[in-house]
Amino acid sequence: MDLNELNATIVRAKSSTYVGGGQKCDSSRLGSHDLRWSDGKWSYLDSYFGGTDFIGQETIWYADTPVWAMNYYGHIKAPLLIDAVGAGEIIKRALSQMYEEGRFLGGFRWQSPQGVYVDTNAGDAARFHGREAILVQGQEAYVLDYFGGLIKE
Repeated sequence: MDLNELNATIVRAKSSTYVGGGQKCDSSRLGSHDLRWSDGKWSYLDSYFGGTDFIGQETIWYADTPVWAMNYYGHIKAPLLIDAVGAGEIIKRALSQMYEEGRFLGGFRWQSPQGVYVDTNAGDAARFHGREAILVQGQEAYVLDYFGGLIKE
């Protein structure tokens, strides 16, 4: 698997779904919220449960074979400082900026009037783990932990 091509595909898929306001599709699992994307032999599914506190998985397929996945769990830590709608707006704006740089890993910090988005991680598309947070008044108000990598038979 060419990691540069995979990284570019992940960025295109992520940019076109949650961050890009992509269309939700039919639920693949009872109660899940799903977003799909495809381009040629590549396809992507982001499937999650919940809202304010949520858990999910993103998967990439090449020619109908799963090749990459990422799991995540996020929650609002300080509901008096931020709500799910506000956190979602900050995340979408921050990630849009990062994706414009052609990447989804490598650490990122973005300032908005409502809070500071901070992403820290280790690894590359083959194997990684990380955490995103929104700081409001210097306090972690929202956090999400994630990990993932290549799928091999």
